Amino acid sequence: MTMRFTAKTRRGMVALAVAAGLAAGAAGCGTGGGDGKRPEKTASASRTAGAGPSAQEGQSDEPLAELRGSDGLSLQITSAQRDSGGFVTVNGTLKNDGAQSVVIPSALSGNETEIIKNGRSLGGATLVDPKGKKRYYVLRDTEGRPLTTTGFSTLRAGDTLAVFMQFPAPPANQVEFQLPTFSSATLPISG
Repeated sequence: MTMRFTAKTRRGMVALAVAAGLAAGAAGCGTGGGDGKRPEKTASASRTAGAGPSAQEGQSDEPLAELRGSDGLSLQITSAQRDSGGFVTVNGTLKNDGAQSVVIPSALSGNETEIIKNGRSLGGATLVDPKGKKRYYVLRDTEGRPLTTTGFSTLRAGDTLAVFMQFPAPPANQVEFQLPTFSSATLPISG
């Protein structure tokens, strides 16, 4: 009887631990919490691929800005939202408007060793507060991974990739967005 009670107790504890883990995971998914790691893309993104946030619920169809980069790449920024935790999340769509596949320039990752060692990303993006004269870099988790879309290397002609970048929130409600090899744009921050 002691053996049976112990086995039942063990099964109950395992079930409780699994339920608690699932609940914590579900809570982290909804708030952008966790380790900041987003699903990684394969070597080539598809037309319907999306690493990062969903279809930007509640956003208008009109982008806040469209930036042109090298080799036919463009970046449409669809939202720049201030979060209650003191962050700004910029969402957008990276697109290859060219006629050939494009290897994503490594310059988009920036030049910081900590970010580069984590693979291709949009870690080189910055927000500039012109009034406060401060530059805000993409946030990193405790292991140095940038809180942005990662794990992509090539976009085929006509393909798009949903992207995000998370920054510390500047006090200004209007900032300049910069990404290496792309034109810059002024963005309003909502929220």
